[in-house]
Order: sequence, then C-alpha cells, then structure tokens
Amino acid sequence: MAQFQPIASGQAPAAVGPYSQAIRAGNLLFLSGQLGLDPATGALAGPGVADEARQALRNLAAVLAAAGTGMDAIAKATVYLTDMADFAAVNAVYAEFFAAPFPARACVAVAALPKGGRVEVEAIAVLPE
Repeated sequence: MAQFQPIASGQAPAAVGPYSQAIRAGNLLFLSGQLGLDPATGALAGPGVADEARQALRNLAAVLAAAGTGMDAIAKATVYLTDMADFAAVNAVYAEFFAAPFPARACVAVAALPKGGRVEVEAIAVLPE
C-alpha cells in the first residue's frame, strides 16, 4: 500500500471539504487547487482577476513552503478560469511566479469555481528524495 503524507500550511486557506492542501507520495507532491482566497479573511482577493491569481499562487507557494520547497519544484500546473477572456491577465501574473524552465501547464475554462472564484491553480511538484 502506498504511503501518503498530508501537507498543510496555516499560511494558505484551510481545505473546505474532505481533501488535503497537498499530499506527498514518494518524491511527488500533489497540490490541491488554490483559489485566490486570503487565508486571513477567507475572502477572495480583489477586485480584479489578477489579484485572485496572485493570491492563488501565493497560497500554492505557502503549501510548497510547508513541504520544504518552492515554486521551482513545480513540474506541472493546471489553471482553471471561469472566463477565457481573463487568460492574458492571469498569464501575466503567472509569469511573476515562474522562471525558465517553466513547468508544463494546461489552462481550461470551467463553468464555475467554488466561492465565486474566477481562477484556481493546482500543481504537481517534484521533491528531493
């Protein structure tokens, strides 16, 4: 049976359902999707989608820090948008958090996100053994 280790950070919003902020499986870290929620208030960052994207990526960084690593460990990210018209704004914020070689990425449009969010980001990171 696989050994899974939950990872949690008080610097990111707590899980709002039956899931972990991240799960470590061997040297892989599977990070649950992060909305642009301010962990101190529980409210969406705003007013713009860029603010939400920036907070979502800060939340991912906080969970990565709890695992002892950083954004450079991300191998694959998935970005969910409720409106593809926001792609350019979110992409510009995304570029603030990553340097070459950039992680692989998918970006998909969805009908809705929890709590009325406009952007959510999930990722898979590779950790040192």
